[in-house]
Amino acid sequence: MDMAVEFDASRLQLPRFRLPTAGDLCVPTAALPSDTTNFAVLELFNAQRELHSVPVVQDGVPIGLISRNNFMSRMSKPFHHELYGKKNCTVFMDAAPLIVDASLAMEELTFRAVAFGEKALADGFIITRAGAPVGVGYGLALMNAVAKMQAEKNRQIMHSIDYASVIQRSMLRASREALAASLPDAYLAWQPRDVVGGDFYHFAAYPDGWFAAIADCTGHGVPGAFMTLIASSVLSQGLQRLGPRDPAALLAEVNTGVKAMLGQQSMTERGDRSAESNDGLDAAFIWFDAALRRITFAGARVALLTLAEGDAEVATIDGERMGAGYLDTPAGFSWNNRQADLAPGALLLLSTDGLTDQIGGPKDIAYGKRRIREQLMANRSASCPELAKALLADYAAWQGEQPRRDDLTFFCCRP
Repeated sequence: MDMAVEFDASRLQLPRFRLPTAGDLCVPTAALPSDTTNFAVLELFNAQRELHSVPVVQDGVPIGLISRNNFMSRMSKPFHHELYGKKNCTVFMDAAPLIVDASLAMEELTFRAVAFGEKALADGFIITRAGAPVGVGYGLALMNAVAKMQAEKNRQIMHSIDYASVIQRSMLRASREALAASLPDAYLAWQPRDVVGGDFYHFAAYPDGWFAAIADCTGHGVPGAFMTLIASSVLSQGLQRLGPRDPAALLAEVNTGVKAMLGQQSMTERGDRSAESNDGLDAAFIWFDAALRRITFAGARVALLTLAEGDAEVATIDGERMGAGYLDTPAGFSWNNRQADLAPGALLLLSTDGLTDQIGGPKDIAYGKRRIREQLMANRSASCPELAKALLADYAAWQGEQPRRDDLTFFCCRP
């Protein structure tokens, strides 16, 4: 009856095929017949100092539980020895204790113990097999077991998420390698708020130019990461089918593809059927024609910033104010291509709203587009990695002690 032994719910001490049960908490305790005198109970508690509670049975069936603390307190009162010593132990027992079978799942036991009230956690509960008592379980051991079970669940979840991060980063690696091989002066920042994120990017080089995309999918963490898998898969299929030279057509392809995969037709399109989600993405797609030095841009709630040598200010090429894939986005919505010719050395920057929406500064307000433009102007002669370093440093200083609000992704280059 050593109460110092702790239950360990880790997979090292429990077989993988068996979930923990009430029996794992059982402290074997001999039950007392209902006609046992209180003097005999007092003698038992004095002899076994580690004994906290003892079941009471009648005809082999548990009918109550005697708590050491309650019993000793009652018997220590004046004249209680004389009045109750020779009476049977049912006088001081709890006649309605929590009684559970040893096979009861630990999670269900937790719910029952909490619903039963404080006495089940303080005094313990009777554990039976086939209706016969085999011992007592205690609240402290139950809480310890639940804590370890939760820690093990969290460990397994985090292990899964960590591995999901490896997969997500592996999917993005080809784009990063293609960017490094194609554009010597470029920088791509991708910082998930959590271990995995809801932003993704795509870059691919072609004989006559290159295609670049950044996207901010609904959600963060695991839900956002699932959305990146869906959206990036649809984009890859669109590139194979349509090619990279019409960003607006690709955005429309992603829109219809995401809506189809998630069943997100509009109310009129789906009739009486109800959609289970309303998810999508904000995105920017660019095609760069190397021979003409011309960009073709299409954006879904994302703008393109440009800065050429001699420009007095940063220019903005806005996208449409319509996200892709959402319930409110029509399946046939058409984005527009916007074109601009780039002088040698001109700077391009695309960013998701994780950069602009971060709260910080002395007034706890959003970082905003103005500060991005200021950083571009202040570092217009720097290389893209140097510019990005300055922008991220200013962003971190602005954030200060504020928690990160969103995934952060931006892409800058000098084609």
